[in-house]
Amino acid sequence: LKSLWMSKGVSFVDPISCSLSEDSNFGTDVIIEPQTHLRGKCNIGNGCHLGPGTVITNSTLDQNVLAIHSFIHEATIGKNATIGPFAHIRPESYICDNSKIGNFVEIKKSSIGEGSKVNHLSYIGDSSLGNNINVGAGTITANFDGKNKHQTKIGGFSKTGANSVLVAPITIGSNVTIGAGSTISKDIPDNSLVVERSKTIIRSKSD
Repeated sequence: LKSLWMSKGVSFVDPISCSLSEDSNFGTDVIIEPQTHLRGKCNIGNGCHLGPGTVITNSTLDQNVLAIHSFIHEATIGKNATIGPFAHIRPESYICDNSKIGNFVEIKKSSIGEGSKVNHLSYIGDSSLGNNINVGAGTITANFDGKNKHQTKIGGFSKTGANSVLVAPITIGSNVTIGAGSTISKDIPDNSLVVERSKTIIRSKSD
């Protein structure tokens, strides 16, 4: 099977270390690095670069997707998107064109809008993100209340500061900036700056 695809222009850096399902389909100029595995029905577009160390299951990748050391399961990835290293894209996720999902990021049942970036150490679950959003390092969508899952919606051109927590259900408007370290549990209107922190108290240890 790998020999067949190599004859059609798919480049395997180390074919022995990789595995393909019979339902895998590839466009042209695809590069597959070592320790990359495709399972179930996978459609890989032209110019994709997969691996090393990537596992893709029942997913569709559009053109020119880069996926490094990541897991992509039952998801759709738009063209020119970057996944990883060490990202986990879970079922029913849609990563739009020109988006970036970076280091140690988990996306679950969410849509990430065109040109948006979730670069570091974040969990985005049951969420809908607009275009050109920047999700700061450590941002978490708190989607589970102990019994039910709830949705988070973020409008385009918004930014979340590092270590923000968005307590769902919640709607964040467009062009919103959330200050670092904020825990947000109320809807935020468009064109807003919001900071939610407790007052800093400093006392001498000798007191």
